[in-house]
Order: sequence, then structure tokens, then C-alpha cells
Amino acid sequence: MACVRSIRSLTSVTQSPRYVSRTTGIVMSSCSVHPIAPSSFTGSPISLPRLHPPTPTTLIRPRSLVPITMMVKPTLQFIQGTDELTIPDVKLTRSRDGSNGMALFSFDQPSVFDSSGEVGEITGLYMIDEEGVIQSTDVNARFVNGKPEGIVAKHVMRTPDI
Repeated sequence: MACVRSIRSLTSVTQSPRYVSRTTGIVMSSCSVHPIAPSSFTGSPISLPRLHPPTPTTLIRPRSLVPITMMVKPTLQFIQGTDELTIPDVKLTRSRDGSNGMALFSFDQPSVFDSSGEVGEITGLYMIDEEGVIQSTDVNARFVNGKPEGIVAKHVMRTPDI
């Protein structure tokens, strides 16, 4: 849906955000008028035909509903329920035979230091996604001049015995 700019009245018409009706599925939009600077342009007025929105009977409805699978946003947490906003540097290693490996997460100035006193204690590194939670309790803080500077967390990965 487009809005028209009125030259004769020296105002501009802008489109506001769209709203979708939940019952009919019709997109509704409204326009608002704002004054603009005077112009030397003199145009002739025009009239545009008014378009009516389609009736609910003309809307195309899906034949069957398809279930939607919701995905969980992957997050890292030091305190359960509080997402870590800092993106870590990650180093991955593995043994020569491939039986085990290690992920080393280095956080510089993590956001957990801003809220750890209010929310609770750091109990580990929790890696959460749609498949579940992986927890590592090998978490160490780095301090410089008595102030927390960063966090290093290790996660050991072992190949399951078959």
C-alpha cells in the first residue's frame, strides 16, 4: 500500500507500521500527515481510486496446518538462567587417536561479572541448545590487580566406548 504526497496542501503523507488482523489475515495500514517546506512546484490535483481490502472469503487459506518446530537459541551461561553476552575465543584440540578432545573457552570482560553479585554464584559453564545442556565445572577466573579480568572454561570431550 502506497501513500500519496499532496503538493497542493504542502504536506507529506507517510505510512505507519502495518498491522495484520489475526481473524481475517488482512494487512491494515494507516497514514499520517506531516507539514513540509514550501515548494515552487505547482501541480494539478489528481484523484486516485480507493482500493478496498479483500473480503475474508477471497483470502487464500491453507488446506492443512503444518506444525512448526521452535528452535532454542544457543546460549552460554555461567549462572543458570542468566545468558552470557560476551562471545568467547574458542580453541579446540583432540588427541592423535581421536578418542578425546578439549574445548577451551576464553571470555574477556564477561557480562557475568556485572551481575554475579545480584544473581548468584558462578557454578559452571552451561552450553544450551535445542539438543539439551552440556555442563563443565572446570571454570577459572583471571584477576588483574584484584579485579576480575576474564574467565577460562575447559570442556573435555570423550568418545563414548562402544
